[in-house]
Formats: sequence, C-alpha cells, structure tokens
Amino acid sequence: METRLLEYLVTVADERNVTAAAARLFAAQSTVSAGLASLERDLGVRLFERSTKAVRPTPAGEALLPLARALLADLDALRGVASESGTGVRGLVRIGTFAGLRVIDLPRILARLRRTHPLVDVRVTVSATGSRGLFDDLDRDRLDLALTALPSASGAVSRPLGSFPYVAVLPEAHPLALADGPIALAELTGDDWIDVLPGFGNRVQLDGELERRRMARHIVAEVGELATVPEYVAAGLGVAVIPDVVPTTGCRVRPVADDLPPWIVSLTVAAAAVRRRHVQAVVEAIHASG
Repeated sequence: METRLLEYLVTVADERNVTAAAARLFAAQSTVSAGLASLERDLGVRLFERSTKAVRPTPAGEALLPLARALLADLDALRGVASESGTGVRGLVRIGTFAGLRVIDLPRILARLRRTHPLVDVRVTVSATGSRGLFDDLDRDRLDLALTALPSASGAVSRPLGSFPYVAVLPEAHPLALADGPIALAELTGDDWIDVLPGFGNRVQLDGELERRRMARHIVAEVGELATVPEYVAAGLGVAVIPDVVPTTGCRVRPVADDLPPWIVSLTVAAAAVRRRHVQAVVEAIHASG
C-alpha cells in the first residue's frame, strides 16, 4: 500500500471535499479520486459517502482514520530521525496563538530556541477565531502547536501553562464601580456587555456558566481580541467579565462573587505532531521557560 493513498484518505476526511483536499495536497482532483478508489479496492470497503456537496467517511472509513494517521505520523518520525542523524533536529514548526495577547514570552523563547536548535524553523500564526479555530487547525494538521483555552479533543495533547481568575470590568461611572467586595454575575445581567467573538475559550466558558445559571445578557459589541475588551468598557459602552490577564486602564475591576472556574491556557500539540522531534524541541523550550 502506498503512503500517498493514506495521505489522500486523511486529507479528504479533514476537508470533506475532494477538490479542497487535492489543492492542499498539490495534486489533481482526478488523481486523488483515483487514489481513493484504488485504496477502497485494496481494502475491500467503501471509505466515503459522496454527495453533490461533500464527502463524509463511512463507518469503515472512520474506523481506519486513526490507524492511517498513526502510520503517517510514524513514517514522518522515521524520516525525521534519518534526516537528523547527521545534522541535528530540524524542521518547520507551525504555532498558533491568540491575537493581541501575550500569555508567554514567545519571542524570547524562540530566540533562545534558535541558539540551541538552529535548524528548527518556526511559523507563528495568530488566530482570528479563538480556541475552537485553533483546535480545528490542529485537527487538520495545519498547525503543530497552539495556545488554547478549551479542553483538548481529537487526540491532541494539552499541558497547562497558566491559570487566571475571572474579574468584572466596569466603566468608572458605573453605579457598582466603587462598591466594596466581589460582584455577582446576577448584578450585571441588566447591563450591556462587551465580549470577544464566539469560539474564543473565555467566551465559551462564560456562556456555559451563564447558561448553567439560567442567566441571559445583552451583548452590544463582540471584538476579535481579548485585550481590546477593556477599551470598549472604558469608553462606557458596557461591562465585561474576562480573565484577569490584560490591561484594564480606565476601568474599575472587581472580583467575581460566583464560583467561576479559572481561565486555563494550555500548550496543545496536534495528534499528528506528537512524535515529531523538532516539534518536541519547541514544546520543551516553552515549558522550560515557565
């Protein structure tokens, strides 16, 4: 069995579209389709259900996908060890991170990594869609590593980097701004709110906590960076409840009385990248910095 056929299987399953998979593989659509047909004949099972809009793995295809991914990861690791035997650890590591937010000093970490592993190249991508978008890129092997703030899924491996409590951020003129002690979520539900976009880890977590408490709120502005939220609050547009990790100039900050779980930022490694030695070199450098 040719490994390229396994690559076709995995990529088409990720993209749910043969044309998109072919573009990602730099192959002709007809070549990918013929390769899948050959693989189905070789294995004796149908791997995909095809419609006019998309293709989806059959139960047999779903069962074979983890094995195909593992085989490709092992082959990638084998090639890596062979190529590094005389030159040292080398390769490209794709890292996804949050927009406008520095939880770790990534530039300093990567500068130190360059001195110890000069053949490891790094490409840093800023997410516009939060942790859910980062997990999607990890699952589709578009990223090797990412900073995430949601529980890992699909075989990705996460390790916490930091934990931050939630705080209420109020305009200075807000009636509760100068009060003493923690503030309850119920005291803010009648206000206008500022928050990040859906899909960001802190938004997902807070939405879940509010829903669990059967509380509703009115969001007047959704922004693409957590660090921008206090700017809108300072301008008097609304209140916010966010992790205590960004500057809050011009705002009043109060502890939250409700027992909210902290916002936990983790370094997550894609399942397909766990055995890549150059990826592990970056993982070790990041964790060593803490």
